[in-house]
Amino acid sequence: MNNPTDNNNNTNTNNKTFITFITGNRNKLEEVRSILKTNQEDTHYNIKSLDIDLPEVQGEPEYVIQEKCKSASLQLNGPIIVEDTSLCFNALGGLPGPYIKWFMKKIGLDGLNKLLLGYEDKTIEAKCIFAYQENRDSQIHYFTGITKGTLVEPRGNMNFGWDPVFLPEGYNKTYGEMDNETKNSISHRFKALQLLKEFLNIE
Repeated sequence: MNNPTDNNNNTNTNNKTFITFITGNRNKLEEVRSILKTNQEDTHYNIKSLDIDLPEVQGEPEYVIQEKCKSASLQLNGPIIVEDTSLCFNALGGLPGPYIKWFMKKIGLDGLNKLLLGYEDKTIEAKCIFAYQENRDSQIHYFTGITKGTLVEPRGNMNFGWDPVFLPEGYNKTYGEMDNETKNSISHRFKALQLLKEFLNIE
């Protein structure tokens, strides 16, 4: 069953074009809106969200996001954006990667740290890929952002996934300790969305 997390409908209002972000995560929705600045009156686009079931595809992140977008476009005939986020541990050859959500559910933040107990290398990468498709017959466009960091003991806000254990390179605060403005200026999601902004000609 489809569960919109928004009250917006599919009708364009004030000459704005609605793009549907396929997610049931309110925090992600607000981050995307904030970074794309779709709340500004002079922005042509507006973002709404829809929570629909997508198949859990296995493979490299680029394949996963491609299949997710194809599946979403069959259920909703665009324009849509779909996101896939990976947390890659260098010592583990890139795992958990796109499966980080399931690792989090099973072992939690403390478990993520235990995965690297036997390794000196605690470096990790946060990788975000957005796929945009105007309609189900159009080309899929991909936008990738990567932020390097280190895995640390949980610090800060515990309400947004693995943010408390991700210490971005060059900073002394985890994502979980940062205010939204700071995080949204350096994050993997920000970097991917900046490329999407350029593609959509959002100022």
